[in-house]
Amino acid sequence: MTDVDLLYTEVEDDLRNVVRSVLTSQCEPGAVTALYDGDRALVDGLWKNIAVDLGLAGLLVPEEDGGAGASAREAAVVLEELGRFVAPVPFLTSAVVATTALLGSGSALLGQLAAGARTAALVVPLTTAAHTALPAISAGADGQLTGTVTSVAGALEADVLLVPAAGPDGVALYAVSSTEAKLTPVVSFDMTRQLADIEFDGAAGELVVADGEAAVRRALAAGTALLASEQYGVARWCLDETVSYLKERRQFGRVVGGFQAVKHRLADLYTAVESGNAAARYAAATLVADDADAPVAASVAQAFCSDLAVYAGEEAVQLHGGMGMTWEHPAHLYLKRAKADQLAFGTAGAHRARLADLVEVAGP
Repeated sequence: MTDVDLLYTEVEDDLRNVVRSVLTSQCEPGAVTALYDGDRALVDGLWKNIAVDLGLAGLLVPEEDGGAGASAREAAVVLEELGRFVAPVPFLTSAVVATTALLGSGSALLGQLAAGARTAALVVPLTTAAHTALPAISAGADGQLTGTVTSVAGALEADVLLVPAAGPDGVALYAVSSTEAKLTPVVSFDMTRQLADIEFDGAAGELVVADGEAAVRRALAAGTALLASEQYGVARWCLDETVSYLKERRQFGRVVGGFQAVKHRLADLYTAVESGNAAARYAAATLVADDADAPVAASVAQAFCSDLAVYAGEEAVQLHGGMGMTWEHPAHLYLKRAKADQLAFGTAGAHRARLADLVEVAGP
């Protein structure tokens, strides 16, 4: 792909400011930490403000289907801010992945998702990569679904489940009310994106996409590419907060940030974060252009940004000293989100192996 402008547009900057303003006022760290004690009071209200009041649930939905008609670049900016605040909302799982699976389907559900009237989740394990096998859910001739899928993200917040199921004519995508399935919450490492195991036992499914496999792989590819922007947002917060802290913290009569060894660590982190931004922006740009380089760009972004977020989280905890190890300081929230994201849509190692295939480089 040539002539890609990775700089943020005025529209993207305005969108960032609006989202950041809402998250600053409504997503303070104490409320996010409360999720680990089972208090999910923050989730519904925050998601309503983002999905309905700001209209971001329909960001990727065409205007003729009731959405904003925006692109992956705008969605990437939103995900950067959600990562910066480790916001516990299903934007990635519903407004990106589930919505992308329905694009072009003609289903009325797409307009309902765009309006924020409903929230959806694609029923695949969070670790599923776009190029790997899909879970084995069976669909009968009458549309009844049977089977179990583990570690599904966004299901607890969803009222409709999009289920890829194998039937006589191949894999199709079915819409199932969440009340028709048995959802078992899983105590997850990152409780800001809590997982659930889902069991279907003759659940009634409505066929929404006949070529379900293509729809699911398209959705997972979008999730893979745009997750990198969330990971960049996590890393950016870790860098900014650590630099700010080290400018004020004093030890041995000096500002800690003035020590040469600390400067070197921050310089390395800054370089990595800026590189991650470029990789994530390019992955989003190739999605917008429907470029042939999109699979390569997505795997490059994931291979780099998933490790970057963990690296930034570890540096934030360590460079905050003893305070960074406490439950009260939010650094642990970012490290947990980074570690969980490191497994989402395929690990960094899996994407490096994928890259070897894509660019025809023989492995060892």
